[in-house]
Amino acid sequence: MNPLHAKKSRFLVCVAACMSIYTFIYLMVPLYDESDEQKFQVKRAECGFYPDELCSALFVGKPAASKIGNFCQKAYQPKALSCIQTSCSCSTVLKTLHFITSPLSEEEGNFSLAYIITIHKELEMFVRLLRAIYMPQNIYCIHIDEKSPRGYKTAVQNIVNCFENIFISSKREHVVYAGFSRLQADINCMRDLVNSKVQWNYVINLCGQDYPLKTNKEIIEYIRTKWNGKNITPGIVQPLHVKHRTEVSYREFVHSGVPYVYPAKVRKAQPPHNLTIYFGSAYYILSRAFVHFTLSDARAKALLEWSRDTYSPDEHYWVTLNRLPDAPGATPNAGWDGDLRAIKWKDQEGLSHKGCKGYYVRDICIYGLGDLQWIIESPHLFANKFEAGRDPLALECLERRLRLKSLRQAQVPIEQHWRLQEHSPFNMQLDV
Repeated sequence: MNPLHAKKSRFLVCVAACMSIYTFIYLMVPLYDESDEQKFQVKRAECGFYPDELCSALFVGKPAASKIGNFCQKAYQPKALSCIQTSCSCSTVLKTLHFITSPLSEEEGNFSLAYIITIHKELEMFVRLLRAIYMPQNIYCIHIDEKSPRGYKTAVQNIVNCFENIFISSKREHVVYAGFSRLQADINCMRDLVNSKVQWNYVINLCGQDYPLKTNKEIIEYIRTKWNGKNITPGIVQPLHVKHRTEVSYREFVHSGVPYVYPAKVRKAQPPHNLTIYFGSAYYILSRAFVHFTLSDARAKALLEWSRDTYSPDEHYWVTLNRLPDAPGATPNAGWDGDLRAIKWKDQEGLSHKGCKGYYVRDICIYGLGDLQWIIESPHLFANKFEAGRDPLALECLERRLRLKSLRQAQVPIEQHWRLQEHSPFNMQLDV
């Protein structure tokens, strides 16, 4: 090698190493008065150079990291989505989107999960969610809101076509917020799932703005060790302040093109079979036997019909049935037990959290970068809600963290395309 070239190479390596050390110190140690905005500067070219260090700093709540992250998000461009919207080969889709294509352990391979995912917007958010929960031994039913744009439906179909264990629900609903259609979408997927060839053990429902905080292995361990054949449907006997949801009849209306649910001022009949109505989460983890029960039991069918004109029936239907002592895997006295969702509710500020660092929609926090520390310290299996277009770095950090955890837990050889991190001598490893 030319001596001049050798010196030049050593010089560039030295410069890069110094930049790496400086950036790490800058993120981890407050070198300046962080209230002084005049002193905060970062070059856009540096934004994607040290993602693991930036994420690690965000996870411990460093104010400097939030400032850098908020600046860098302005230059963010979605990765590899163009391949979905065109005619890429399936092998290209699997590799460019980093899907895991083999079970990571014998335990996971022998315990299949079914997922119901209801979506209507944000293709990038859906892709991130799907690849985070995807395992080849699981099965996935995707319910696309019938109102979604044609291009969105086509892009989702392009992904689904590349997998034998992912399918679109055979019947799609025009989903209305807090309407019966949301519950019906889950029922539609359940009917498809019980007829599938995959002998799944439990079904988990998600919406398009959820994201997992635990690995597939950790979710299975949680179900097996804490619940051991039981269903997870957090909820309590219906409190007085929500009884109006089932005491009067509700109808779905459309105003200025926006569908909504509105009370019709007609009192409803009493619940069928003298059932006690509960109130709880719309999210669940249900055993296969319980799903068969909900689709065939006379009480379940009658409750479903009775719930058609109630407000947000998915928040009473599952928990009410799971409190029946003779239902498969029932938990009659469970209460709010079950760490399913990390959600920042507006009315819980100062109690369960210190405020939303993103913004509220319908009193639920759409997470920002400043929420990451609270999210990863949560014991819950999933977090809700995210918007990939607004705070993409929040998802990027959670995704890198989750994938690293999954691969570290793996008991099989790791394929290179499963990794999200790019190998670099100057990239420190993300602390998970």
